Amino acid sequence: MTRSEPRSLLEHHRPDYAGGGIVNLMSTLIAARGGQPETPTLTALPLARLADTRNLVLLVIDGLGADWLQRHAPEGLLARHRIATLSTVFPATTAAAITTYLTGDAPLRHGLTGWHTYLRELGCVMAVLPGTPRYGGVSYARAGIDPARLFGTRPVFDRIATRSSVIAPHFIIDSDFNRAHSGRAERLGFQGLDDMFGQAARVIRATPWRPGRRRHDADPRYLYLYWPRLDTIGHQQGIESAAAVGHLAQIEAALARFLEQIRGTDTQVLVCADHGQIDNTPETRVDLDDHPELAECLALPLCGEPRAAFCYLRPGRERQFLGYCQAHLAERVEVVPSKRLIELEMFGSGARNPRLAERIGDYCLLARDNAIVVDRLPGERSHSMVGVHGGLSRAELEVPLALLRPD
Repeated sequence: MTRSEPRSLLEHHRPDYAGGGIVNLMSTLIAARGGQPETPTLTALPLARLADTRNLVLLVIDGLGADWLQRHAPEGLLARHRIATLSTVFPATTAAAITTYLTGDAPLRHGLTGWHTYLRELGCVMAVLPGTPRYGGVSYARAGIDPARLFGTRPVFDRIATRSSVIAPHFIIDSDFNRAHSGRAERLGFQGLDDMFGQAARVIRATPWRPGRRRHDADPRYLYLYWPRLDTIGHQQGIESAAAVGHLAQIEAALARFLEQIRGTDTQVLVCADHGQIDNTPETRVDLDDHPELAECLALPLCGEPRAAFCYLRPGRERQFLGYCQAHLAERVEVVPSKRLIELEMFGSGARNPRLAERIGDYCLLARDNAIVVDRLPGERSHSMVGVHGGLSRAELEVPLALLRPD
C-alpha cells in the first residue's frame, strides 16, 4: 500500500485581493479620503459609509487573528462591532502586510516578501523592517542608502487629499522603514496603549468640529495607528497563552476609553490586523542544522518567513533539493516553485514590482499544520518563537475588521 500524497496547501486558503482583503480595505480608505484607488474597494464596506466622516482612524493590531478573537472574546468590544472577516496578504506577515497598509499595494507591487528579504541591489539578505543585514550591522540610512529610493513605494499618505498622521511606538516611529513609508504624514511616537490613544485624541480634537459645519472646513484627517504588543506576546509566550488573552482585554479597555475621549468629533474607527498567529512546538520545527544535505543545496540563507521560506538553490542542486524534500520533509512542508506563486496570484494581481522575482527565490517551502522551517547564521540564536505566522492556515490569513463610531 503506497502512502497518499498530502493535499496541497494551495487548495485550502488563498489571499483575497478581489474585494475581501486588506488591500481592498486600503482602496476604500484611499477613496474615502479623496484619492484614486487602483484596486477594487472592499465589498463589505460601502464607500458611502466612510466618505462623509471628518476623521477616519485605522488601528492595526499586530497578530490579531479573526478566529482567535472569536474564540477568546466573542462578546468583547471588537467582536460586537465586527463587520467582516478579511484576508491578509501572502506571506501572512508583518513585513508584507504592514507595507500594504502603508502603501495600499499588494506585495506583488510593493515587493516586500518577508522579515528576511534578499535585496539583490544590496547584495544581502536584509531584515527589512529594522533595515539591517540579517547578520547584523548598520541600518539603511547609516550605510548611506536612501530607503525611499530603495523601496520605490508610494505611501498612502501621499495618495489621499486630507492631512494624515502615523502614530506608532516611539522605538520605530522614526525608523528608516517608517520614514520611507510615511510620506507627508506627521509622525507621532508613543510609550504605551493609553499614550497611543491619547496622541490620536489630541490630533482629532486639535480642530473642533460642530454639527452643521461643512466637513471640508473642519480639516478632515486620516490617522493610522499601529499596536505591536499582542504579536510580541504571541511570539514569546504563545498566542494561546493567558498573557495574550489578557492583553486583548487591555486593548479593548483602552479602546473603550478612547471612544469616550473622542465622542462628538465625527470620527469613525476601523480596527484590523496584519495577520494572525499559530503556536508551534519544538517537535514541529525543521531546523536545517539537522538537515545538512538540504542546507548544502542553498546558495543563500532562508528568506521570507519560517512558515513560508524562500529557497535560493546552488547551480545543479535542484534534483538533490527536491528529492530530499520529498523523501524526508513531505509531511511537514510543501515545495512550490516560486514562479508558481506568482502565476496563482498569491502576491496579488496587476502591476508587478520589477524586483519581485529576485525576492522570492527558486522555491518556497510552505509549512504544513504548525510546522516551521528555520536556519541559523553564525552568531544567531536558535529559533525560540512560540507563536508564528506567514503561512496559509485560516488562523494566519484571516483577520477581523471592526467599525466603531463613538457618536
